[in-house]
Amino acid sequence: MQLITSLSQSKLSVFASAILFVGASISLSGCSSLGVDHAAGRNPTLTPENYFNGKICADGVVRDRSGAQIRQFNAQILGSWDDKGVGTLDEVFYFTDEAGAEPKRETRIWTLTPEGDHYIAQASDVPEPTHMEFAGNAIHMAYTLRYGEPGDTIDLNMDDWMFEVVDGVVVNETKMSKFGLHVGQILLVMRKVDDSTQCIPAD
Repeated sequence: MQLITSLSQSKLSVFASAILFVGASISLSGCSSLGVDHAAGRNPTLTPENYFNGKICADGVVRDRSGAQIRQFNAQILGSWDDKGVGTLDEVFYFTDEAGAEPKRETRIWTLTPEGDHYIAQASDVPEPTHMEFAGNAIHMAYTLRYGEPGDTIDLNMDDWMFEVVDGVVVNETKMSKFGLHVGQILLVMRKVDDSTQCIPAD
């Protein structure tokens, strides 16, 4: 989700240069053409308020546009909800860029506000609020992720799909694009765990 998720800055610089070279004539595309309703009726039923409640461990990889793995990561998500139905997802990631490298810690906090039959999702590195929609065993978000340090950022379009395949286990695929061009992909598996489970190195 982005849940949940990022490319290394050096890799993004390479992607950005290649994309800008050919991107002038390509329209910006940030939304998925597939609606979440295609999963209606599938089980187990996946809803944000039920799944993202308590501790979740997540493990995955980031791939570049060629399909090569450029990062791997382990993450912890702590989900909570207030009496107004507003959810908070506190995410901590440890990314490893190269074999044997020291993991890099990154964080993100999502706020999910109910609106009709969906949620409005917001995070500090997501410039515009987005809709979190869900049906059957699927959750979907399409949003812009602003990644990098202040003054040196890149905006990526994220097409984020989650599917619960068995109780407590969600497969998450996020396709990343810029100016309509595919630049990478994030693949991860999330699993609900009890509070005593250690998902990431102790701080």
